[in-house]
Formats: sequence, structure tokens, C-alpha cells
Amino acid sequence: MLLENMSMAFAAIRVNKMRSFLTMLGIIIGIGSVISIVSIGDTMRSLFADLYKDVGVTQAYFCIGYWVDDVRQSDYFTLDELERVRDVFGDQIDYIDSNAYASGEAITKEVSVNFNFQGIDYNYIDVQPVDMVYGRYLNEGDILGRKKNVVMDVDSARLLYGEENVVGRTFRTSLYGYVDEFTVVGVYKKEMSPFQKLMMGGQSDKGSAFVPYTLLTWPNDYFYYLHVYASEDVDLDAFFQQLKEYVANYKGREPEDIYMETAMQQMNSVDSVMGGLSAAVGGIAAISLLVGGIGIMNIMLVSVTERTREIGIRKSLGAKTRDILVQFLTESAILSACGGIIGITIGVGLVSILGMAFGIGVVIKPGVVIVAVSFSAVVGIFFGLYPASKAAKADPIDALRYE
Repeated sequence: MLLENMSMAFAAIRVNKMRSFLTMLGIIIGIGSVISIVSIGDTMRSLFADLYKDVGVTQAYFCIGYWVDDVRQSDYFTLDELERVRDVFGDQIDYIDSNAYASGEAITKEVSVNFNFQGIDYNYIDVQPVDMVYGRYLNEGDILGRKKNVVMDVDSARLLYGEENVVGRTFRTSLYGYVDEFTVVGVYKKEMSPFQKLMMGGQSDKGSAFVPYTLLTWPNDYFYYLHVYASEDVDLDAFFQQLKEYVANYKGREPEDIYMETAMQQMNSVDSVMGGLSAAVGGIAAISLLVGGIGIMNIMLVSVTERTREIGIRKSLGAKTRDILVQFLTESAILSACGGIIGITIGVGLVSILGMAFGIGVVIKPGVVIVAVSFSAVVGIFFGLYPASKAAKADPIDALRYE
């Protein structure tokens, strides 16, 4: 009986192709929009998650809270205190530095280029791996000896010298008012996806380089941040809270006076915002499903009216009320399901094309596709229920008299 009803439903759809397509159009647009928006949202969430993983999800920053009014000099950190934190927490910390940055003009005989200099320790490569293509990374001797050596990326090397292999080349720059000559000891390359390049601003007219953090943070200096990478095998929330309480106690402050920002918090915030936006816009797009369902009800009512005589003939030949009900419900469900399948094809195709255009891998969850197809069929059944019920309750004698 089901196969017969499906056959009759497809026959009715073929007879009125244009009307059937226009009936499905609302479902097609609704399902296609929902699939596209949800998939784009999931893709963006995945890309941001990968971006934070690349930056390092175990990192955190600690400093005196910006809301604290009575800030004292002792609320800032020194290199001795940094080493104390390293000693106290031992293997729970993979990396720690003073988050020292400086900007200056890198000057050679030929050009002058704006550079950002980041102060790092020699084991920064352990938490932020790079591919050294020329020379070497900064070593412990560079850090302890406060040597004026730098490591830069290939793009910065080309920007400053016009070529990549610039190991041994020098430039002058002014850091904190002192002009010194620096030597390039290594050039690295770090692969980035098109999305990462976009987030980083793509090609820039400003270079960047790593220098020993001891050049930017002197032994008697006070600095604002502790920049920490926790070990991957620790409970991040518990560890960071413990470190926050330790810093507060050491500084004679309450834990709520210490500002803590973690990469995990940032990632969760971004994920929450992206998820909320995706759900909100997807919900708005889903309204078109309601419009499509109303369209199905309208067309099915027209179909019932057009086929009143057919209903009368079937009933006079012994068809039961249930048979007529199932016949029209099947037709409305098939209309909606076909619209859903076409909408899914369009939605998936659109997202895939956009992914290829931007060179990123798209995320299309099978569960979303299954729910979309099922939901479209349910919409068809729900909005086809009244027309089908009206057809099933038709009096066979009146139906046979209908012209």
C-alpha cells in the first residue's frame, strides 16, 4: 500500500511539475539556508579552534587588575619573581617569559623597515614550533648573555634584505632609546592556512623578529605581565586558578585583584559567540520552512478540491478513510522531502564551493543533514494533515456528483 501511495504521489507531482516545484521552493530555500548557515558557522568555529591551537591553548597572562585603584610598584613583576614562579610550579609550566615587546626601525645600508621585536626565551620553540630553514634558533647562551642576536621569518628577511638566507647579516635599530647593531642568526618559516593569513592581516609592510627577552627586560626592571604556557597534561582550569592565587598571595593581594586571561577562555568566548550567531541566523532562515509548509497546505487543499471526483470513485470502490488520509499525507511528505533533498544539495554545494574558493576545509555534519531531511518531511506531514483529513472525510456520493 505504501509503495502504491508513493507511486500515486509521484504521478501527481509529475502531472503538475511547475506547481509542485513552486510548492517545494519554500522548503528548498529554508533547508538550503539552514544547511549553509549552520555549516558556515561550524566551519568558522573549527577554523578559530585551529587558530587558537596554533597560538597555544595552554597559554595565559597574569597581571594586576586594571580595575584596581591602589596599584603599587610591587604589584608588577621582576625577573627574580619570574624565576621563582618557574621554580615553584616546575613541570607544570612548559614556558614562561615577561611578554616583552618593542618596535623600532630596522636599518640597513639599503632600506629602513618597521619591525616588531618579541622577547622570548630559548625554549619558546617548544611551545611555538617553527621550521628553521637557515641558521639556528636562539639558544640559552643568547638569553643569559643578553646577546644582540635575532631570529626572523622568511617574509621579514625578504622585506629587509630582499632575500631569504640572511644569516650573518646585520642591521641597526633603537630599542628603548639605545641604538645597537643586531645580527641575524636564523630564519624560520611557519606554514599558515589562508584563514590564518587573513586573520594575521596577510602580507604586511612591517617585519617581525625574536630577540632574547633579557634584552627587553633587564634584571632590575619591573614588567606588567607573566606570560605562561602550562604543560599539556595538567588540568588547565585548576592550574591557572592555583597560579592566580599564588601570585595574589605573593603580592599581598586578593585573587580577585589579579587579572587572568587564558587562550582557552578566549577560544570558548569566540566559540560561544559564533555558535550563538549561527543558531540565531539559522533560526531566522528556518522561518522560510514555515512559509514553505503553508505553501504545501495551500497546494494540497487545491489538489484535494481538484481530485474530489477521484476521491469519490476510490471510496465507492472500497477505499477506507484511512487509505485516503495516507495517500494525501504521503504526497505532502514526498513534496516536502524532495524539496528538502534539493535544498540540502544546494546548501552543501554552496558551502563546498565557498570552501574551495577560500582554500579552507568546510565542516558539514551528517547529523545536520539527517535532521534537515527529517524535519522537512515532518513539515510536509504536519501541514498536509488538514488537507488529507478533509479529503478522507469527503462523502463519496457528494464527491461523485462534484464537477
